Amino acid sequence: MADSDAPSGGIVEAPKERKDFILTLPTPDGSSEVIVHLQGNEDATQPPSLVNATKQPRESPTPSQGPQDLETHIILSTGSGHNKAAAFFDDVLSPVLETLGIKNISKHTTQSVSSILELTRDVFLPKANSGTPLRIILLSGDGGIVDLVNGLSSQAQSQEYIAPSVVLLPLGTANALYHSINAGKKNTWGISTLVSTTTKPLPIFTATFSPGAKLLVDEARGEEALPADGVLHGAVVCSWGMHASLVADSDTSAFRKFGVERFKMAAKEALYPSDGSAPHAYRAKVSVLKAGEWTALPEQEHMYLISTLVSKLEATFCISPASKPLDGSLRLVHFAPTSGDEVMRIMGLAYQGGKHVEDGKVRYEESDGLKVEFQEKEDRWRRVCVDGKIVRVEEGGWVEVRKGGKSVVDVVVDDE
Repeated sequence: MADSDAPSGGIVEAPKERKDFILTLPTPDGSSEVIVHLQGNEDATQPPSLVNATKQPRESPTPSQGPQDLETHIILSTGSGHNKAAAFFDDVLSPVLETLGIKNISKHTTQSVSSILELTRDVFLPKANSGTPLRIILLSGDGGIVDLVNGLSSQAQSQEYIAPSVVLLPLGTANALYHSINAGKKNTWGISTLVSTTTKPLPIFTATFSPGAKLLVDEARGEEALPADGVLHGAVVCSWGMHASLVADSDTSAFRKFGVERFKMAAKEALYPSDGSAPHAYRAKVSVLKAGEWTALPEQEHMYLISTLVSKLEATFCISPASKPLDGSLRLVHFAPTSGDEVMRIMGLAYQGGKHVEDGKVRYEESDGLKVEFQEKEDRWRRVCVDGKIVRVEEGGWVEVRKGGKSVVDVVVDDE
């Protein structure tokens, strides 16, 4: 099982296509190269299959630069996305790693929603604090990376701390972080980064909740206490309103099997209630932080409110077109209550390269933080999404988001 791994805002059906592609990867010792032939799926949201991976000598061997000597851990998040992580490992990743000659690998398969968080606290954090370089290959969605970030942030880092390098293989539902980092590039499903030596720090934000807020777990059938300081760290998005409701309402095993379609299904009742009423108008005082000053928005009712570090919430859903990969900028996207049809129209523009930000009804701006002081009586309207995790805030409570914080993870990107 895995945490919710889909901070998606998508409502429109994803396009279907089939593309085969061939990658040439140098072996870590620099003596050979591996030709990887992948066959794309007709549904581009589904992972490709491996045709073959063959090794051949290089005409001009290069000095060893790869990760062959690093302690490597592979995490299979079995509940993410279409539950394809284990099959992708067996059918694609394992044969490629074997052909590349990458050894010193430990494999971890999640057993519960807390598996990655516990593994990080018990294994990765002590090793990182002891100065051990780690390379983590993560077959997961966005929920996996947020568990790594929060686990590594759960205790103080030592002076010897070395941030683990994380290879993202997008086996979640929406894979917002992966698609934002690789915006404009061919989707190699992370295979091209397996031997890359280029890493960049992962920017994060902190979301601080009022006392009494609870983390919803087990498809909202249970709840857990937040850390004592009430803080969750995120790397993708913090949202309230329609976005958070869609993620929360569709975070069930029954919905999750439909992939990104789950959001479209959950949106039907939210935008077109069966009693014929208008979509819910979310009530709160919302303030935006800029240059050290808080300014309250004039609206007291809201429909869509997110604060995001990334450009894409899905491969084709561009929520923040001005955001650049791993630039650390935090941007606000907001619009007030409106009809279901109008919400669909605005969200549809996001699938056109982010044209929704040009619409007069949408507020889009860079900020340093965001605060929501809730004015809702019903619990369901006080749910906040942090990178797919859902937190229910107590009546009269609040959440405050601020960009920045110590980066605890480096992301492996394609070699320049």
